[in-house]
Amino acid sequence: MMMNLFSIFDPTSSIFNISLNWLSTLIMLIFLPQLYWIISSRNNILFFKIMNNIHNELKTLMGKNIKGSTIMYFSLFMFILMNNLFGLFPYIFTSTSHLSLTMMLAFPLWLSFNLFGWLMNMKHMFTHLLPQNTPLLLMPFMVLIETISNLIRSFTLSVRLTANMIAGHLLLTLLSSMGLSLSYYMLLILVMTQFLLLILEFAVAIIQSYVFMVLMSLYSSEVN
Repeated sequence: MMMNLFSIFDPTSSIFNISLNWLSTLIMLIFLPQLYWIISSRNNILFFKIMNNIHNELKTLMGKNIKGSTIMYFSLFMFILMNNLFGLFPYIFTSTSHLSLTMMLAFPLWLSFNLFGWLMNMKHMFTHLLPQNTPLLLMPFMVLIETISNLIRSFTLSVRLTANMIAGHLLLTLLSSMGLSLSYYMLLILVMTQFLLLILEFAVAIIQSYVFMVLMSLYSSEVN
């Protein structure tokens, strides 16, 4: 029995005192395409089609500074996407609903981008703190605001992904807990509502992984 609503996100499944929930983050490795097949499978074709589309998208966002970095962003996109989608299946732990994972993805990349920018292109980083045509009176405040917004980027990026994953799961759990007290017709309506919410969660899982990748690529393009 659940002690509280958020206990559904607790990684409690274990065997021999070893947590099994975090192993769900490795399930995606099973579904990676086989690159050495003689005839490409449909999964392989779909994988490379998505990869090419994302590569073209990032070329538009990052311009000439791309230099093969799309492989990193595509890997980040696929990792988050697979974990988001598998979290929609029953009895599979949603690892992206925990800040310990999302912060681990966002903070090292954000820190490396900023270290590279301040060490290799310090003048550009200073000018980035002050937008053009800023009134003289507002310059100190704009520098403070830009500095704070830059410092909290990794945290806001992590919280955005975690909160969107938690919100949908909580709503589905709340609605499912009402099933025992409803009549047959109301239960049918509840099941249809749950199905529609599941489709919405499927879309959110894709959108949030894409947003995470795009924002991280925009943060990296700002330091060059």
